[in-house]
Amino acid sequence: MIKAMPVSNPSPPTTSAAASACWKRELAEAVRDPIELCRLLDLDQTLAGPAAVAGSSFPLLVPRGFIARMKPGDPTDPLLLQVLPRVEECEEIVGFSADPLAEQQARRAGGLIQKYAGRALLLLTGGCAVNCRYCFRREFPYAASGATPAGLQAALRELAADPSIHEVILSGGDPLLFDDRQLDQLVVALGAIPHVRRLRIHSRLPVVLPSRVTEDLTALLAASRLAVSLVIHANHAAELDSTVAEGLARLTAGVPLRFNQAVLLRGVNDDAAVLAALSERLIDLGVAPYYLHLLDPVRGAAAFAVSEARGRELLDQLRRRLPGYAVPRLARELPGEPSKVWIA
Repeated sequence: MIKAMPVSNPSPPTTSAAASACWKRELAEAVRDPIELCRLLDLDQTLAGPAAVAGSSFPLLVPRGFIARMKPGDPTDPLLLQVLPRVEECEEIVGFSADPLAEQQARRAGGLIQKYAGRALLLLTGGCAVNCRYCFRREFPYAASGATPAGLQAALRELAADPSIHEVILSGGDPLLFDDRQLDQLVVALGAIPHVRRLRIHSRLPVVLPSRVTEDLTALLAASRLAVSLVIHANHAAELDSTVAEGLARLTAGVPLRFNQAVLLRGVNDDAAVLAALSERLIDLGVAPYYLHLLDPVRGAAAFAVSEARGRELLDQLRRRLPGYAVPRLARELPGEPSKVWIA
């Protein structure tokens, strides 16, 4: 794919066809119909109608393995609330917009976005394995913003020409929708840029589609000269079942640094006991709680908003419950700021 920067990899991926087909099949079989989701969870079918209307522009998408972690018959299940479209999404709320972080203003060549010094975000794709209803890029114009093969080539050239960038962050959508061979070519190309020293991958797939964590994914990351870290995204301990634990264990050799970013969401995790359980489960899995984000005010997500005052209160309670290393930083991202803003 990355023909503009040909390089050789001494240890090319050897992922079996079966391993690659497994996660791709699970993704293809993900639930997209609200009626089917309600049927699988023994929920009142009247929920499906509003969900279909609310999901007309940002449709339902959720893997069956993630659905299996939800409690049947419970319309307030915290995992369900993250993925089921609601009529409130159709309301226009002052202060909630399509591009809440003004990322278009920070875009460079291709899908390259730089908001902070020394590091840049590389958008590989607009696709994901799950459509979270609070996603701050739910209306992001990926194709127009360079998340294309041609855009990737332009972004690589821009990175190579800028010695001030030492860390590249792979994002999307979800960068792990690239298969192992595509990722290997990209990682090798990034490793060939002398001033790039670190590679960070932000992905929801190890949580919602853990079969994506193949042995060859670990191998290609371990083979890179770059210091590699992975930031996963889990908001509730119920997301982190045994399949996720197994996937994260497979990553141990290739990704020694693993972090979690959560979003503070009303009705999902705006409770100290719930957040404490999440942090403890993450620590048990070898993942450090990193940030707890206040909601980015994207249009359609206002129902999830939790106040800054409530966030501070919850962090105070977490500090009384947990050791310091298990307490995430409460933060928010503001357009134009040189870094994330730490709240507590």
